[in-house]
Amino acid sequence: MADGAALERLYTGTVWAEGPVWLPRSRRVRWSDIPNDRILEWDAATGETTVYGTGVEFTNGRTLDLDGHVVQCSHGRRRVERDIDGVVTPIVDAVGGLPFNSPNDVVVASDGSIWFTDPPYGIHESGREGHPGQQEYGGCHVFRYDEASGELSAVVTDMVHPNGLAFSPDESVLYVADTGYLQADPEARSIHAYDVADGRCGDGRVFATVRPGAADGIRVDEEGRVWSSSEDSVQVFTPDGERVAVVPVPEPVANVCFGGDDGTELFVAASTSLYRIGTTTRSATHHRGTA
Repeated sequence: MADGAALERLYTGTVWAEGPVWLPRSRRVRWSDIPNDRILEWDAATGETTVYGTGVEFTNGRTLDLDGHVVQCSHGRRRVERDIDGVVTPIVDAVGGLPFNSPNDVVVASDGSIWFTDPPYGIHESGREGHPGQQEYGGCHVFRYDEASGELSAVVTDMVHPNGLAFSPDESVLYVADTGYLQADPEARSIHAYDVADGRCGDGRVFATVRPGAADGIRVDEEGRVWSSSEDSVQVFTPDGERVAVVPVPEPVANVCFGGDDGTELFVAASTSLYRIGTTTRSATHHRGTA
């Protein structure tokens, strides 16, 4: 953490804050208030928060593609989509002709391929984070989609509820958080690591167990450390899985992202609020969207 760094609340008023991403061109953080079905933006220039969109079909995780455009997950539309200046278009919405569950979080690799998780939280019968529905293809997988070829492949199929995901800086390892709240097995609520080669994942291994609560959204910094959400903090792990830092947060954390003009600010989406704290590192993909 930066010397003298303190957690700062930038906004409060959400029900469940999720999916933050820093937009370098506009110097804003965009994130979701899923149950209220809206997207918010916090402006670094003014310190003000505005509503970017309502009736947005329960968007969740988002990231930037290689051109700096927003790629996001839609619970309501059960798809991955792209938002360019408010114009939203589908990227992929089915596997083998069957709809996804509710794509949750997404990353874009350096070759442009789109990797995303597909747990069932958006089709829960409560309708709190989407529309009630059924699991159609019979699983909860991590997918890789190649836009150029149209090829979709399930790269991780051994998780209960895959949620947050992030690559190591050289993209040789994919980290995936398994929230798996309905499982008795404590390992089902851990961060798992998968070696990656030729667009495929090898067998997974437990990388770290996050307590209290579970890991949801995760990010990786340029030194390869994994920054994870938890019930009461942001927790930081070395590439070997050793926990080396804990940033207390006064409410459950859903997701995080790096941003700010020099990329060293950590933004924390936590239940009702958006927070910020200074660090001495940056995201492994800090160059995205700066051109």
